[in-house]
Amino acid sequence: MAKQDSKSDLAGLLSADRERVVDQWIDSVVGSLKGRISKAEVDRELRELYAALVEALVAGGEDARGDHLSETRALLTELSRNRARQGFTPSETAISVLALKRAFEPALRDGSAEDTDRYLRLSRILDDLALFTIETYTRTREEIISSQAAQLMELSTPVVKLWDGVIAVPLVGTLDSARTQVVMEKLLQALVDTGSEQAIIDITGVPAVDTQVAQHLLKTIVAARLMGAECTVSGIRPQIAQTIVALGIEFGDIVTKATLADALQLALKKSGIDLVAHQGGTR
Repeated sequence: MAKQDSKSDLAGLLSADRERVVDQWIDSVVGSLKGRISKAEVDRELRELYAALVEALVAGGEDARGDHLSETRALLTELSRNRARQGFTPSETAISVLALKRAFEPALRDGSAEDTDRYLRLSRILDDLALFTIETYTRTREEIISSQAAQLMELSTPVVKLWDGVIAVPLVGTLDSARTQVVMEKLLQALVDTGSEQAIIDITGVPAVDTQVAQHLLKTIVAARLMGAECTVSGIRPQIAQTIVALGIEFGDIVTKATLADALQLALKKSGIDLVAHQGGTR
């Protein structure tokens, strides 16, 4: 019986003076978001959340992770994910829950010790729910960052068709294991899609080549050879050439060229296409 009284106790706290509390809560949250979300949207979100919270406290205990608060957590998950996608901070997200505590404070000024006890118990629930919003927000931001990183990696590793039977991968920036895997996958897929037999890996935009980068390139070239394509590495600048020699890195029988233009000329020649310089003049 005591447990049931405890349930109705907190539900009664939320039900008393409900409209004033909800209106003050909404105004506080809208003010903290500085007009970046319409008041109508905040009003809808928070009224749904308040109703779910009251219903949960009538049905269950005070455990914020309990099954009776599943609907409340579902609404908070949607709210947190929306805030993360809209670019709000964790604090601006959590305030949507914590501001409810402030809305109850005026009633405590002339309240009894029992009212204070109920407020403190409710505060613990709201604190736990605020932590839940931050956890959800953080997971969503991590998902967004991972997705953006994958998109940037795709964009920074284009495969370009230079000629019939000749494709190129112009690399810019630092190479690591993850990016090299993307290079390999895109290059092999492009070989299949275009039916090319010549591939150029241009490293003009790679700032440095060390043993690890060289191993990554060699693996990519070997994979391309297994697909029946010949690979040429271009963009070997003097500084990179010196580094490769100093490190004792062996490229074996892999053809290297100083520029992409030289590599293209070689690839076209291997494809049976001869380039003839055209000399034009004016009379």
